[in-house]
Amino acid sequence: MNITLSPEAKRLPSEMATPTGNGGLESMSGPDLVNPTGTDVQSRQFRAARAANILEHRSLLDIYSDPVVPRLTSIVCTIGPASREVETLGRLMDAGLNIARMNFSHGDHEYHAATIANVRTAAERSGRVIGIALDTKGPEIRTGLLEGGGSAEIKLVDGAQLILTTNEAHANEGNVERIYVDYKNISSVMNIGQLVFIDDGLISLRVKEKGADFLVTEVVNGGMLGSRKGINLPNVDVDLPALSDRDKRDLKFGVEQGVDMVFASFVRKSADVQAIRAELGAAGKNILIISKIENHEGVRKFDDILAESDGIMVARGDLGIEIPTEKVFLAQKMMISRCNKAGKPVICATQMLESMVSKPRPTRAETSDVANAVLDGADCVMLSGETAKGKYPVEAVDVMHRISREAEAAIFHRQLFESLRYASMEILPTVTTMAVAAVDAAFAHNAGAIIVLTTTGRTARVVSKYRPQCPVLSVTRDAQTARQLHLNRGCFTLLYTGEVQEPWELDMKTRILWAMDRGKELGFLKPGISVVLLTGWKAGLGHTNTMRILNVT
Repeated sequence: MNITLSPEAKRLPSEMATPTGNGGLESMSGPDLVNPTGTDVQSRQFRAARAANILEHRSLLDIYSDPVVPRLTSIVCTIGPASREVETLGRLMDAGLNIARMNFSHGDHEYHAATIANVRTAAERSGRVIGIALDTKGPEIRTGLLEGGGSAEIKLVDGAQLILTTNEAHANEGNVERIYVDYKNISSVMNIGQLVFIDDGLISLRVKEKGADFLVTEVVNGGMLGSRKGINLPNVDVDLPALSDRDKRDLKFGVEQGVDMVFASFVRKSADVQAIRAELGAAGKNILIISKIENHEGVRKFDDILAESDGIMVARGDLGIEIPTEKVFLAQKMMISRCNKAGKPVICATQMLESMVSKPRPTRAETSDVANAVLDGADCVMLSGETAKGKYPVEAVDVMHRISREAEAAIFHRQLFESLRYASMEILPTVTTMAVAAVDAAFAHNAGAIIVLTTTGRTARVVSKYRPQCPVLSVTRDAQTARQLHLNRGCFTLLYTGEVQEPWELDMKTRILWAMDRGKELGFLKPGISVVLLTGWKAGLGHTNTMRILNVT
């Protein structure tokens, strides 16, 4: 039998600096904190976990209670100049990288092809399953070149007049009086009194007059402006196409490279997702589309976008410019919760550990931001400049890993499970019924893991929706399914490459025993611990209807 062992990349207990007293699980201290069994994988925050309500739960959280299970939240890392070498990628994977993000706003196809090859080489060397994501540039609005070329800058003074023109005759001659904007319909969609933000909101302009191909604006907040800076039009529905010609070329390249998912920038409506799916075509039909919500229109039409998408990214960078800063946390909580109810993965992104671009330690506010994203229910948390261009990419992943584990231990899992189950009170499909029963059984038996045999990943995703606090060991023969399951919280993908055995029952038993052995090797299954097993009653898709509880020997 030829079996390729692919450890999950969420950091294993054997790789964690966690006390190993009390049966090898955790050494806990603090007043009246007792682990009653010595092999209880749910012993993290033991007293709080058994609280009667959320207020009591929070009051019983204990800083002396260490996490005892692997991290369940996945980490997405943007790969750039600071991290694209094979050796560095290997260190990032050891630290906790699960999904490698390629930002197609920068770099050409040759650059990204080499980076993707490096990711695959590092993953093969480390024996890990790593997802690869293509992040599109998207329909952006930008200023033109300034007089003096790409490195030139001009100083905009508060109160000064600045004309924004769409006349291409001025595309390469911007100055303190007039700059070019590449959105032809800007004068049609903007009204007198509305604001225009430039360069991530650092510069703001107020519209005073408008003409057929220009806006006359007043500088509200000035500063130094360079060439080709991004423009945001808050509270304005722009009519840009979902895909530029560049995006179409990038998607074709992604299909050829075999990427696992597309992070679609500036999605405003469900039709944008449909356009991307059509562009991927038959060759890219299995690529998942994660829609990035970055503007007012996307927030307003969120439910339609969610229904059409395979997942959502809360892209707080542009979103924080398009909507008031004080509203961003509301949008984050709303989108994450709706994704949780729908059972679709959600990524929380942008400036999570921004200070670690140049500093070895995060700020306290950043630490809380990562933790609150996990507590809100994010399946994944993402690093951008921290790993793409920062001085401390490996340290940033390690910090995010440790924060995520602590936050997961502080979740009121039983209440969360009941809330998710209550939200699904209609008659359920068989696979959902089995998933709910498996998670409930895992709570009741303090199970060390839920083992799922899956081809497409569907059963594992449904189990993940109901948020067990133990790992979901997802055994599959499909390599892309294994990589894509990193999007779902708690899914530990085990890529099984053994030959199919006959009869089917023997093949199923072989995979189950292999998964249990892998769980013991990875360190979160030990003799005496229960596991919950979900399987079908015959070979093929859609037959999951059997749950069993087994003891690890």
